[in-house]
Amino acid sequence: MQQGYFITLEGVDGGGKTTQIQRLAAAFAARGIDTVTTREPGGTVAAEHIRDVVLDKDLTMNARTELLLYLAARAEHVDHVVRPALAAGKVVLCDRFSDSTMVYQGFVRGIPLDQVASLCDFASQGLRPDLTILLDADPKDLLARRTQRHVEDRLELEGLAFQEKVREGFLALARREPQRICVLDALQTAGAIQTEILTEVKKRGILPR
Repeated sequence: MQQGYFITLEGVDGGGKTTQIQRLAAAFAARGIDTVTTREPGGTVAAEHIRDVVLDKDLTMNARTELLLYLAARAEHVDHVVRPALAAGKVVLCDRFSDSTMVYQGFVRGIPLDQVASLCDFASQGLRPDLTILLDADPKDLLARRTQRHVEDRLELEGLAFQEKVREGFLALARREPQRICVLDALQTAGAIQTEILTEVKKRGILPR
């Protein structure tokens, strides 16, 4: 591979992003393709510290503070992890990226979308995913999965109505960019989802058919 390829996985909490990133990384590795798996917020020491702050369930913050913290983490992450890996010709698999910012801080928190988009471009210096897999399902149907994970971060505790708005935001983005964002049913088995993701990846020539 002459140049890298940037794949992100998005969706409401409990949709199976982490599982599918692990499976996709294994599929690439089996074919001898170098990959980097990472997440947002996070991926570097500084960004992981920011993650601890922004997801701390004992903290409250306004939408602008929240947005700027996510963007600060992204600036670190892109400069030190994502861009170097892409420049080395690797496939980067990332759990959340700028689409989450557009949804959570734009669609849900109400910060104007044009402002959020401009700030996202500033933080990443214009870097955008080549392919985004959106694992979609009704948040009510994912509630059991989220409960089993015993995760109680600040966003998880926002409640079901919040998660439903998040879903609406992601689907709105998918309608805007259908060529980049591939919507898959998150309620399928993990194996079935993996098969659909691999089909999409092969269609784009990232993996041999």
